[in-house]
Amino acid sequence: MTSRGQNPRVMQEVYYSSLKYIEDIMTNFEFTYEYPDPQSRARVGLLKTPHGIVETPAFIFCATKATIKAVTPHQMRQEGTQFILSNTYHLMLQPGPEVVAKGGGLQKFTGWNGPMLTDSGGFQIFSLGHGSVAEEIKGRRQSQRPKTMLKITEEGAKFKSYIDGRTYMLTPERSVEIQRLLGPDFVVVLDECTPFHVDKQYTQKSMHMSHRWATRSLAEFQRHDDGRQKLYGIIQGGVYPDLRQEACEFVNDQDFFGHAIGGSLGASKDQMYDVVAMTTEILRRDRPIHLLGIGGIRDIFSGVAQGIDTFDCVHPTRLARHGGALVRPPHNEGNTKEHINLKNSKFREDQGPIEPDCPCYTCTHFTKSYIHHLIKAQEMLAFTLITLHNVNFMNRLMAAIRSAIRTGTLEGEAKNWLE
Repeated sequence: MTSRGQNPRVMQEVYYSSLKYIEDIMTNFEFTYEYPDPQSRARVGLLKTPHGIVETPAFIFCATKATIKAVTPHQMRQEGTQFILSNTYHLMLQPGPEVVAKGGGLQKFTGWNGPMLTDSGGFQIFSLGHGSVAEEIKGRRQSQRPKTMLKITEEGAKFKSYIDGRTYMLTPERSVEIQRLLGPDFVVVLDECTPFHVDKQYTQKSMHMSHRWATRSLAEFQRHDDGRQKLYGIIQGGVYPDLRQEACEFVNDQDFFGHAIGGSLGASKDQMYDVVAMTTEILRRDRPIHLLGIGGIRDIFSGVAQGIDTFDCVHPTRLARHGGALVRPPHNEGNTKEHINLKNSKFREDQGPIEPDCPCYTCTHFTKSYIHHLIKAQEMLAFTLITLHNVNFMNRLMAAIRSAIRTGTLEGEAKNWLE
């Protein structure tokens, strides 16, 4: 069976079964990798954690409020998922990190017994402070959403809760403390994520403050380090090569387990690819490299070729809740987008699956016609079914990428998924 047709559920069951003994005895973290692709910096690796081993390159699904909307952890595992992410900012407000800690930490609290990462709340500092959302990180738009940020200072970020209006102060130390209570495998330093529209002077000033916050985050992490978590540093610097180089040199010199590329990545796809390329070229290669908030198919292939090991993005699951199903050519019927919209009336009598060669639960049991009906009837099952397909799609994509890197066929595999 080709990499495009492999069933990630079966693959993952076999893989985790074969590693069960290792997982049972493993208490340490480790990242190992190979360089089988002579045409790029792409690599296949193993990211070992106390909660399991992740094959990289991998996609991390966003369980922002400690849940993947519309699906269960068991369903995520059945569709081949290795890794999920939760959000420090949202969980500090509801239900509170102490509640999660009393529930046994995120893995036990959520029922997801697998590798997890939490972000630091830094992105929310950005979005609250500038009244903007993720698209502006990529330089594409601004938002008029209400601002609840009160003040960003050297100490940290003071803001009002969007839930009840209470005032909070999120400092680097408090961010690390919250993440320690939440209990994921990987935690991230606090940073300010600058938007695209600010100038170089602001970007530089913000980056230097983020470096001081990172130093404080690392000190707080090391003060309570019990070996159950590892810390990632974040690279800022906007679109400016000299600032990105300075940020890379800073994190390279710190005692981080991994690196995460953040901040504004430019005003276009090409600029984003250039920023990622200039960054990964400088970063240490003995640590895993994560690209924050990016999940488009073309973006993933580009990032992998530059040496990115993990990606996270809300796109696959958010798209599903709007009726969008990820598909490969030719199932997109010449559409320049990477998905089809099952709300469209042309699917009303379409008795085929979303993708005929997809092994996911949805495609092996239901038709586009039925899912279209569920959407029109406003039945929640529609969004569960599309989410399961999109999750499976992303996991098949990453499995195909890993296989292609091993065989030196990454460029050809990209054409299978994009042309």
